[in-house]
Amino acid sequence: MSETINYQGRVELLVHALPYIQRYQGKTIVVKYGGNAMINGVLKAAVIQDVILMACVGIRTVLVHGGGPEIDEMLKKIGKESRFIDGLRYTDGETMEVVQMVLCGKVNKDITALIQQAGGKAIGLCGIDGAMLKAVRKSDDDFGLVGDIEDVDISILNSALGAGFIPVVSSVAYGLGIDNGKPLNVNADIAAAQIAAALSAEKLVLMTDVQGILRNVDDPNSLIKTAARSELEHLKKKGVISKGMIPKVDCCTFALDGGVKKASIIDGRLPHALLIEMFTDEGIGTMMTSVV
Repeated sequence: MSETINYQGRVELLVHALPYIQRYQGKTIVVKYGGNAMINGVLKAAVIQDVILMACVGIRTVLVHGGGPEIDEMLKKIGKESRFIDGLRYTDGETMEVVQMVLCGKVNKDITALIQQAGGKAIGLCGIDGAMLKAVRKSDDDFGLVGDIEDVDISILNSALGAGFIPVVSSVAYGLGIDNGKPLNVNADIAAAQIAAALSAEKLVLMTDVQGILRNVDDPNSLIKTAARSELEHLKKKGVISKGMIPKVDCCTFALDGGVKKASIIDGRLPHALLIEMFTDEGIGTMMTSVV
């Protein structure tokens, strides 16, 4: 009897997911992969499985990643101190070499290999490939070789998606202006938002180490499950959206204003958070919509 109940539960889960699979089939989803889910082995395996499953049911999935902890570790190995200004990594020439080596090399190819190993079909890319992400150096020299994205060329992404690949994109951009042809360090959340807008994605998902937007940061039960684009500025003024949540919400706002229908901030510390967000009524974290 217990086995029958167990099987019935599994069937109900699949049936429950069916309308969501139908809704997103053939649509583009951009996922920003970061935080603890990139470090914890169990969480990492769950994310890889989620992304492969999404691709298998016909969802065009783009995975954009950062790699701050890995960069910090490599800088420490060479005896260089990590330095941040307003949450952005100060990037001098030597640091840029490390960022490019770690993000475009080790981290990007490790994620690509994990997807391949788990039965998926992935291709590792960075913003320099095909000049996908074109950026100019921030006008404030205090940040060093940190760029603002000026343009996104989606041709290489559409080619990869059309061929059935999961593009895995690291946030190093192709420099313009005084840095013509040189690498620039760009924020991965911003890169994901701009890629989502350029692809006219159905949804942007930012995986973080927080639940989402809380009405009271000290009360985990005060999670705001949904918010319209028109509410976000009001929540900022009230101080509900504050500190580190501001840039993440700004990325979601950019995506929504750029034509993306939905943007979610989810807790990547929970196994299979992506599947919960994509294929359940309840979802997880905070979902923002373009609907006024």
